[in-house]
Amino acid sequence: MTILQITSLLIVLAGAFGAINYLFLRLPSAIGILVVALLASFGVMLLDLVAPGLGVAAAVRETVLEIEFSDALLEGMLGLLLFAGALHVKLQDLKREWVVVMLMATIGIGLSTVIVGYGFSWLTGMPIMIALVFGALISPTDPVAVLGVLREADLQKSLETKIAGESLFNDGVAYVVFLVLVGLAFPHGDDHGSGLSGAVQLFVQEALGGAILGIVLGWLTFRVMRRIDDYSLEVLITLGLAFGGYELAVYLHVSAPIMAVCAGLLIGDIGAKHGMSEETARYVDAFWKLIDEILNAVLFLLIGVEVFAIAFNMDALMAGVAAIALALVARLAAVSVPIMMLKPFREFSNGVIPIMTWGGLKGGISVALALSLPDSEWKPLILTATYVVVIFSIIVQGLTVTKVAERMGRTPELPQ
Repeated sequence: MTILQITSLLIVLAGAFGAINYLFLRLPSAIGILVVALLASFGVMLLDLVAPGLGVAAAVRETVLEIEFSDALLEGMLGLLLFAGALHVKLQDLKREWVVVMLMATIGIGLSTVIVGYGFSWLTGMPIMIALVFGALISPTDPVAVLGVLREADLQKSLETKIAGESLFNDGVAYVVFLVLVGLAFPHGDDHGSGLSGAVQLFVQEALGGAILGIVLGWLTFRVMRRIDDYSLEVLITLGLAFGGYELAVYLHVSAPIMAVCAGLLIGDIGAKHGMSEETARYVDAFWKLIDEILNAVLFLLIGVEVFAIAFNMDALMAGVAAIALALVARLAAVSVPIMMLKPFREFSNGVIPIMTWGGLKGGISVALALSLPDSEWKPLILTATYVVVIFSIIVQGLTVTKVAERMGRTPELPQ
């Protein structure tokens, strides 16, 4: 199938499954599309068992494998999704919470990677370096899923900023950590450097380079938009920033996710205040909300049909169930340690630890990173465990986190 045919099929299916969810299941839009896609996928598999001569599952599996989920997300959709998410986080709000956000996105990711890695290695016998790669790819919270949940919950502004900001930045940091560990665990694959010094150099290059590129491109775009008063052209310019900036970051070997977040934060705050008319700001906001919703629907559809790319067996499924517990424990540490470090110096709202722990949803980024791993004897196990954790996180945590947040997060704002 051609790219146009695959894109058309995905959009048609996302619309159809979204309509089924709206009419019958009434689940939150993205989660509903995922559930319908999973049910349809399992239905096709069951049909293949009942009537193996039809070969329907084999044909669907071939189509799914053609999609190249990892490339489609990491080199296409992710930049737009992160840029769209960052547009709606205000720098003034983030400034008050930046210490917490940065600690969770750095120390938190490190703790989570180590806890999951060593735990998974102990459970499965996997070599520790490869298990740490699994820890890195399962640690980031998915900003698409998290920001979707925030739209449903009525949270305090400070708590909402912590969750949104951390989900945007830990994604980029975890991706860099993943690249470093892949270079160490698979030295004959995508080798990014030799030893610890090469790993440190790569981390600094990717993370710092991505932030600088995002700020520079965002600032240049803002300066251009100040001289223009044409909402359609300005919307097009922001789209060019998201697409072109992401591809430039990939070309320069700096972190494209961090670039997208930094550029989106600058345009969404400074750009909206000082570089756009009120009419342009409304159109830019509406356009990127629409892009976010459409890509969100397609992404969750893809997660649902990727079940055809997973090689399930009982041992791998049991490892996946154990990985759910590991991921939750690691998330608890990633949230609670930075907060405990800062408690002597500032106040935190009641419920911040359980809400951010349960609200740390995993998503398509983890699946994409697992699919991008070099082929090895451990890749099928990592892919299956990742998929089990992601499905549990989106469906179980995603459907309950709003109630948890509403019950524990509606306390009066505490002084900052």
